[in-house]
Amino acid sequence: MKTPNDNTAFLNYLRHFINDSDIHLETQLSEIANRFMVLTLKRNQLLVDENQVCPYFCYVESGILQHAILVEAEEKTTYLALRNSVTSSLNSFLNKIPSRKSIKALVDCQLWVADLETFKDLQSNNEAFQQFYHNLIERQIMLIDDYRIDLLTLTPEERYKKLLATEPKLLQEVPLHYLASFLGISNRHMSRIRKSIG
Repeated sequence: MKTPNDNTAFLNYLRHFINDSDIHLETQLSEIANRFMVLTLKRNQLLVDENQVCPYFCYVESGILQHAILVEAEEKTTYLALRNSVTSSLNSFLNKIPSRKSIKALVDCQLWVADLETFKDLQSNNEAFQQFYHNLIERQIMLIDDYRIDLLTLTPEERYKKLLATEPKLLQEVPLHYLASFLGISNRHMSRIRKSIG
């Protein structure tokens, strides 16, 4: 782990979540970026293993992180964190309890990470981070709500088409069996859907 040199991508990501007309908040962004550290994960390396405490809240500068659980010895993908997103096993991270899922690098990843002490200090003392985190969580709650409704109301084909429309880079960057698991579709059915849709 090392102190990052080029934090441009991270700063730009943070700016999407704060009031950019507030000069005071803008000046606090560099403090946030400087408090995070760079962590590099190689393909198949774990950020956290199931039943271990998640050590970091992280921004994904490059790569893909797979969130997964084991169900009757079969790996099920619950989420895919792509480049230019943030992720964690949040309940584990915030409450220092064992994670119910693992988070693994599907490809080589470069992450910006903060431990719990840094995270709490920024929440208490950095207004820009407070605004960023509030707006981030609000957006994630809406996305999770939509995802749960989609699982109950859309056919597998419709879920695939929606993913194609809203997250085309997922289809380009993530292996088919991970996407199938994420969408709640068998690998065989997923292959048929891709062939029929083209």
